[in-house]
Amino acid sequence: MADNNSTRDVRMDANDLWREEIVTDRKIGTIRMMVPIKTDGSTDPARATVYTGEAQMMTNMGPLPINFEIEAKSLAGAVNGYAAAAKVAIERTVRELQEMRREAASGLVLPGQGAFGAGGMPPGLGGGRGGKIQMP
Repeated sequence: MADNNSTRDVRMDANDLWREEIVTDRKIGTIRMMVPIKTDGSTDPARATVYTGEAQMMTNMGPLPINFEIEAKSLAGAVNGYAAAAKVAIERTVRELQEMRREAASGLVLPGQGAFGAGGMPPGLGGGRGGKIQMP
């Protein structure tokens, strides 16, 4: 039976509440403001607002959402820093996608490198050991 410990304690942390606000120019991107609040809903000045950007990158599989943090102390700073932070996040995503492609390509089994011998096929089926089917 599954362990239900993770569902037994579902209380929210009253000391770590945030109000989420979304800002967009309706052209390029979206900035998500995570504003720290107290339990009465008022802004908590002891903690800093967190700004994250959202963008999309088109791939051959369709749009890929990209989320990234923007180092800023104000919304104006986040708007000004959006482009630079997005560029870094997109470059990082491209590198990660290239690495994933390399890893996927290196996992391919090619003829002559298989587990069954020189031809990549079981003996008697073209594995270079007297079979009638020959692989180039």
